[in-house]
Amino acid sequence: MAALGGDGLRLLSVSRPERQPESAALGGPGPGLCCWVSVFSCLSLACSYVGSLYVWKSELPRDHPAVIKRRFTSVLVVSSLSPFCVLLWRELTGIQPGTSLLTLMGFRLEGIFPAALLPLLLTMILFLGPLMQLSMDCSCDLADGLKVVLAPRSWARCLTDMRWLRNQVIAPLTEELVFRACMLPMLAPCTGLGPAVFTCPLFFGVAHFHHIIEQLRFRQSSVGSIVLSAAFQFSYTAVFGAYTAFLFIRTGHLIGPVLCHSFCNYMGFPAVCAALEHPQRRPLLAGYALGVGLFLLLLQPLTDPKLYGSLPLCVLLERAGGSEAPLCS
Repeated sequence: MAALGGDGLRLLSVSRPERQPESAALGGPGPGLCCWVSVFSCLSLACSYVGSLYVWKSELPRDHPAVIKRRFTSVLVVSSLSPFCVLLWRELTGIQPGTSLLTLMGFRLEGIFPAALLPLLLTMILFLGPLMQLSMDCSCDLADGLKVVLAPRSWARCLTDMRWLRNQVIAPLTEELVFRACMLPMLAPCTGLGPAVFTCPLFFGVAHFHHIIEQLRFRQSSVGSIVLSAAFQFSYTAVFGAYTAFLFIRTGHLIGPVLCHSFCNYMGFPAVCAALEHPQRRPLLAGYALGVGLFLLLLQPLTDPKLYGSLPLCVLLERAGGSEAPLCS
């Protein structure tokens, strides 16, 4: 070292490597390979989730209680194993999230109460028109309706109804766990948060194409109608998936997307055509317009990250060497 003299020391100081993103510093693969690993991991999760529905051979339709119970088992197994896919992705890419795996997947206590209430309130505001339509078409008044909703017998019937459990509990929980909590942490370092909001729902939308198989199998309609229905379902499930992905990123919690998913499953797609022909069409359409307007007005304030504490996905991007995304503030 002494033989090098001053020039040698200056050469060593100049040639010192600059600070690299953490994924590179940890010896992980390049960005291109990281993206391929992320996409392949998400595709594997989507295929595993849908494939688990068909491991049971049965001639019965999907709404039969026996079929639903079997699918509960397989879907819960796949969903329980899905966090290990995120762990494997972390090892393959060398990216260190800076938080625990459960926190990264939205299981945390910080800000949990606003995360449970505000996204659901925002979604109910969006469905103001359909909620008005539901109340107009209901024969009972508000007091009687609340008595039915709060009655223990009503909940007991729901908890023994396999279709209700599937639509309101199992499907929202497992789908949000797999398609949001597991996929978004893997996609975000590759695409960034903004593109991930729109990339992640594509896996969610494609996963719903399996309904074509059952509809063709039981000949529930013509081939053209089934394909058209599947294309429509893909469109609105992709839009809904983008919305819940947005909620997951902005709140850093899984509970909000799950509750919103359950609510939307209960409400179904808004019956706009029925609203146009409704006897009280004008106030009903005004409710539809008001709901959409208030939703757009309140979308940013009610999902302000300051209400929910630190955002795990934003921490992940910082650790991976990315710049702060607009969704993080």
